[in-house]
Amino acid sequence: MLETLQASREEVSPHAPKIVSIQINADKIREIIGPGGKVIRALQAETNTVIEVNDSGLVKIAAENEEDAAAALKRVSDIALDPEIGAIYQGAVVKITDFGAFVNIKQGTDGLVHISELADHRVKKVTDVVKEGDIISVKVLDITKDGKIKLSLKAAKEDEK
Repeated sequence: MLETLQASREEVSPHAPKIVSIQINADKIREIIGPGGKVIRALQAETNTVIEVNDSGLVKIAAENEEDAAAALKRVSDIALDPEIGAIYQGAVVKITDFGAFVNIKQGTDGLVHISELADHRVKKVTDVVKEGDIISVKVLDITKDGKIKLSLKAAKEDEK
């Protein structure tokens, strides 16, 4: 065997079957499974994977290739993981107010981009910068104790430079 392959490979082929796992908060298990298993069945069908969730919140994803495993892992993360301070997310502007714009950063999670965080100059009207339906990159500045998410378009643009 050593004549054929001198050492083990650093990476497995992207076409090889994969098993990946992610630990989620046990409170989020019901969001992954959905009513009557609807969400998890749809996830498995759309990503061509087998997903197993245990009571402690360990999610195991078995896939035929790396691409399917990555797609399923991203979908599970989007559903179950809480936003992180400092992370940048793509989101749709869902509501405009006088004081800012609400952006949906993941399924069921909205945050506020205050008017002062829209641009590095003074903004008179929120609609001068964003409109409902726009897809924008935002950075999570803070998450309050009551779960409100403070976002910044200005900080996300600075980080992308």
